[in-house]
Amino acid sequence: MRKGFTLLELLIVIGILAILSTTMIVVINPAQLLKKARDSQRIADLSSLKTAIAYFVTETDNCSSAMGDTTHTYSDVASVSCDSRTAANSGSGVGSGYTTNGDGWIPINFDGMTGGSPIGSLPHDPNPTSATANPARYYVYLVGSTTNCTFQLVANMESTYYSNGGSGDVESNDGGNISTLYEIGTANVLSTTSDNCYAGTGT
Repeated sequence: MRKGFTLLELLIVIGILAILSTTMIVVINPAQLLKKARDSQRIADLSSLKTAIAYFVTETDNCSSAMGDTTHTYSDVASVSCDSRTAANSGSGVGSGYTTNGDGWIPINFDGMTGGSPIGSLPHDPNPTSATANPARYYVYLVGSTTNCTFQLVANMESTYYSNGGSGDVESNDGGNISTLYEIGTANVLSTTSDNCYAGTGT
């Protein structure tokens, strides 16, 4: 004679499944996986930009006016200013200010290079936050010297893996001045943060 499951047995099985599901969510932590994926994108974006700018510098005889101004902060989010520099040439939001002809958020005319631009468009942070409301996530480009053609690119990691102190910490191991930001380039330009420069921690 076939015997079905009792109510108690079903409740026990449901309870075990609930515990296993909760454990898997805690272990996998999908929110952190998304943050880690966005951080990987940030690292790749800044690496591509650094390479493109390095190509531009190599090809340009006089970069004094071609790279931008040392007194301005260039960012993919409007109104960002860092180290007493004023905001300039910033994109007005995702989808604008990303051309490579010098009108984008980085004022370099990549299109004028021999063979054309080494990048299709200027990247933007995959999870940007407004510069006027607890700024935390965006890209920054700073010119170190128009004589020596030096520059710095900056981003803010959001995953515990890539952030300062994490297993894959790129912020305190990048050789930059600020251990809580990811800085690459040919000069350490950024030395302080302010209310208008990576003031927030984001989510």
